Amino acid sequence: MNVLIDNGFLRGKVDNILFLKSKGEQLLTVQIYVNDIIFGVTNNNLCDKFSKLMRSEFEISMMGELNFFLGLQIKQTSNGTMIHQQKYVKEPLKWFGMKSAKPIDIPIFLSTSWLRMMVVLQLQKNLIGA
Repeated sequence: MNVLIDNGFLRGKVDNILFLKSKGEQLLTVQIYVNDIIFGVTNNNLCDKFSKLMRSEFEISMMGELNFFLGLQIKQTSNGTMIHQQKYVKEPLKWFGMKSAKPIDIPIFLSTSWLRMMVVLQLQKNLIGA
């Protein structure tokens, strides 16, 4: 996307549909999948600026906070960002008589919540071969 490059974004070297823009401690990440753009920021001001940039170039609709992406359910809480596949796990648990099994959290500690989510998403993609 030329509009991102023209506005100071760096294209990912491994994932060429990932774009990054940083200013000091602030980070804006943009991931493009076909006709969907998913972005995360460490500062709400960056969110507003990016939204204005995209609206000036494209007809877009903001869908709000990310809840479901590439088969992963995403929930942001005060304890951090939770990524799970509960939707896909329920049926096998039922088959094996484990519906009453207790879930367990697996914490991942990185410095920035959005960066943490992007790393986990990439790990998930690699694990499932997407």
